Amino acid sequence: MAARTVCTGCAALLLAACRPGGTDDRGPAGDAAIPDSASTGPYAGIVAGETLRFTGNEPFWGGAVTGTALTYTTPESPGGATIAVERFAGRGGLSFSGSLDGAALVMTVTPAACSDGMSDRSYPFTITLGIGGDLRNGCGWTERQPFEGQEHP
Repeated sequence: MAARTVCTGCAALLLAACRPGGTDDRGPAGDAAIPDSASTGPYAGIVAGETLRFTGNEPFWGGAVTGTALTYTTPESPGGATIAVERFAGRGGLSFSGSLDGAALVMTVTPAACSDGMSDRSYPFTITLGIGGDLRNGCGWTERQPFEGQEHP
């Protein structure tokens, strides 16, 4: 129970820290707008049943999350490991938390333009993934809010 509380607290802090600045609070993904400072509603740009795909490099990793199931892949494990996660919708994005091989996993999703640095793709979501003490940065997309660029660069 304490681990869940810590994960939820970390997720809330990461979501607050990842909120884009500036005077324009509209997210890059059209209807996926970050609420204004007077809003108290949770982020609704990715609905609960929608599949979010994500990718990162250095080291290479990726996967997808739908509902309460997150699949995490690496080159060493292309089939991935699927874990149960809890979803949290904050004001500036989403987080998913669970446990992977005994380590706490917290993934935050922020509606902000993202580049993987290796292709000419532009993604609608910035992903921050924490596994145990390891922190990774990546990008994400959904079918409704796809990346822009070549399918296979």
